[in-house]
Amino acid sequence: AVGRLPDDQPLHRCLLAYVSDYHLLETSTLPHGVSILQLQMASIDHAIWFHRDLRVDDWLLYVLDSPSASGARGFGRGSVYTRDGVLVASVAQEGLIRQHSHWTSPAGQQQ
Repeated sequence: AVGRLPDDQPLHRCLLAYVSDYHLLETSTLPHGVSILQLQMASIDHAIWFHRDLRVDDWLLYVLDSPSASGARGFGRGSVYTRDGVLVASVAQEGLIRQHSHWTSPAGQQQ
């Protein structure tokens, strides 16, 4: 956040839920050495668990890993920590990941 947000936990939790979707599914592609520009990805599900109060206008560490990616599906999980190392939220997402085909290539890139 550019400035301080109101002291409103539902707002902070909504904002964290929104931003937690960034890069979560991409993490599943890293071991495969494929550019995400070559892939079609779509979220199947996304869950978040809040363990403690948090502030999204303060420093947070978002640790991501992907224990599984196979069969055109990727699974990513994340942990969100405060600057003091306190776990405030956990995230999980499963999604479809497949290479673009002739029919699914981005506009202008069909062959």
